[in-house]
Amino acid sequence: MRDFLKRLPKAELHLHIEGTLEPELMMALAERNGVSLPYASEDEVRAAYDFEDLQSFLDLYYQGMSVLRTERDFHDLAMDYFQRAHAEGVVHVELHVDPQAHLARGVCLETVMEGLGQARRRAERELDMSTALIMAFLRDRPAEEAMRLLERAEPYWEILDAVGLDSAELGHPPAKFAEVFQRARALGLPRVAHAGEEGPPEYIREALDVLDVCRVDHGVRCLEDPELVARLREQGTVLTVCPLSNLRLKVVERLDDHPLPELLKSGLNLTLNSDDPAYFGGGMLENFEACQRAFDWSRGTFIDLARNAIDAAFMSETRRTELLERLKACG
Repeated sequence: MRDFLKRLPKAELHLHIEGTLEPELMMALAERNGVSLPYASEDEVRAAYDFEDLQSFLDLYYQGMSVLRTERDFHDLAMDYFQRAHAEGVVHVELHVDPQAHLARGVCLETVMEGLGQARRRAERELDMSTALIMAFLRDRPAEEAMRLLERAEPYWEILDAVGLDSAELGHPPAKFAEVFQRARALGLPRVAHAGEEGPPEYIREALDVLDVCRVDHGVRCLEDPELVARLREQGTVLTVCPLSNLRLKVVERLDDHPLPELLKSGLNLTLNSDDPAYFGGGMLENFEACQRAFDWSRGTFIDLARNAIDAAFMSETRRTELLERLKACG
């Protein structure tokens, strides 16, 4: 089964590029840029990865990204992940990026976007990997700041595949960003949003009704609202579920307890993703394998999940057709 899951052409729709920062690269970049970290070794960094909840993860997450300073750093960060993902059979990656977290510490938008752009072009050229870029707004920051970022990003509007909403969910409902997402819609930018991870089902409704999103990142708490489940099923709304992330952030205590089987049984449009693989126990292959061990799914189930992701991905129709043909060959 491992060989099959590795060969399966996988598209990842929910990936935070800052969350791919492995301890080895974190320490190397800290040394390169003269950044002081409160860890003496990679092992000490890994020892800190015992999170109580989303906020405890975010505290370490933002501390780690302090080593990212130059275009070269962002290029190296992305290429490090692209190469690892390629080795796991990932053929398409949609990377969320959080510019506000970098602007707040004096790293300009151009540094972030140019560095990632170089890596994306290299991945396509060297790895036959397509990519998409989602500029995410930090929901625990003011909506006015998000609007300023969206306008500041004008030179990059044409290369943005979507805008998103992430970071600490509780106490920061999607409706807070209504005007920002209305502006993104006016610009012709697709919209996605984290909702229903720690937040209630009502946040999913707001993401759909107020932000007009085309897919929901996480969304696992929808099962608490049968009417919402019916709506998601009827609309075919994609949920980008992240099993190992939910486990590490205590959304579930054991993967066996994850709502994925019930979500599948409910007929929802699901995809599997890694979220922040450096912090949550592994990339796409590890998430697929963990689900196979926990739920004993058939090959057909994994093929369906992989097809859902390819169908929902921000990619050219030519690329989509190519990947669907490759997926068909796996069956």
